[in-house]
Amino acid sequence: MKLLLDFLPIFLFFGTFKYAESHKDWAAAFASEHFGFIVSGGVVGVKEAPVLLSTVVVIIATAVQVIWLVSRGKKVDMMLWVSLALVVVLGGATIWFHNENFIKWKPSVLYWTMALALWASATVFGKNLLLKLMGEQVKLPAAIWVRLNWLWCGFFTAMGVINLYVAYNFSTDVWVNYKLFGGMGLMFAFMIGQGLYLSRHIEDDGSNAAPPAA
Repeated sequence: MKLLLDFLPIFLFFGTFKYAESHKDWAAAFASEHFGFIVSGGVVGVKEAPVLLSTVVVIIATAVQVIWLVSRGKKVDMMLWVSLALVVVLGGATIWFHNENFIKWKPSVLYWTMALALWASATVFGKNLLLKLMGEQVKLPAAIWVRLNWLWCGFFTAMGVINLYVAYNFSTDVWVNYKLFGGMGLMFAFMIGQGLYLSRHIEDDGSNAAPPAA
């Protein structure tokens, strides 16, 4: 359920873009009528309408996620707060300036923020965020926790680079497809590979020493 909730904004962004892309005239008229007040010049063109409407939807969806969790007294993960801030700032810039490049940067900035958090926690504070998050569910040797931290750090860094490569070398339609299928596919593939790797190191006796500062 949580995984579905986490990916819901991406699904909505994809669905809205695809529908608006196939109904560009309607999308431009609808966006100009209902969201013209937050767009520079007040008019949305046919070309930018699909991504602008998708951006509005993803901003609303992410905000609703946070509001729903808060209203139910549940903890809002730090990355969700960061995602909300990024989508409001970069998405707002995309809408106002009619420029899709702002929202295309959002996944990369989010990935690099997560990579930076993993790197800083290990090198600056001598902590392991993955151990803190998963240590009660998975028992691993200390050295494996350190290695896992750096693997995720490298993965998030690479994901940010790949996102921008696709964004600037292919059409927006291709980027939207990659955002859903490519990005999620790489994430699931990495997690499956991680699971296979960790299965060889999981400790059965419950012992779990804290990893040394990296």
